[in-house]
Order: sequence, then structure tokens, then C-alpha cells
Amino acid sequence: MQITCPWCGPRPVEEFTYGGDATKTRPKTPDTAGRERWMDFVFYRENVAGPHEEYWQHVGGCRAWLIAERDTTTHAFGRVALARPAATDEP
Repeated sequence: MQITCPWCGPRPVEEFTYGGDATKTRPKTPDTAGRERWMDFVFYRENVAGPHEEYWQHVGGCRAWLIAERDTTTHAFGRVALARPAATDEP
């Protein structure tokens, strides 16, 4: 299997580390979110069959964090994008 890194191109999946579900939103106010909200964020996941967005880090290459669409039934990777825009020299 390969993941196409936006910086490095197609690379073997062994160069990447899984970083979690990219569809979950971290509580915006961690101190006041409450136990139930944190339990939901950390532990509860949908068991999606089909395309699903996940965080992956290219640890064996450019070290960029990515959001990759992976089909959970075939494990094939689809669209891959940077998790956040790259830094530029522009203000």
C-alpha cells in the first residue's frame, strides 16, 4: 500500500503513522467541556464502512501531518491533503 504525500509523492505506508479520526472535533474550551464531551472525543467512534478521513503523519519523510481518505473495507487510500496549510513567507 502507498500513501501519496503532497510533498514527497507516493510512499510506502510503512513511512507513515496513524494519528486518529479526522472527523472528530476537539473541544474548543478544554477546561469547561465536561467529562462527557471528553469521553466522546477520546473514546467513542463510529464504525464506518467505506471512505473515512484520518490523520496520518509522514514520520519517515517530511514529517507533515496529513488528512487521508482511506476506505475501511479495502484499506485503499484516496485523497490526501495537508492537515493545515503550509507556512509561507507572506505576512
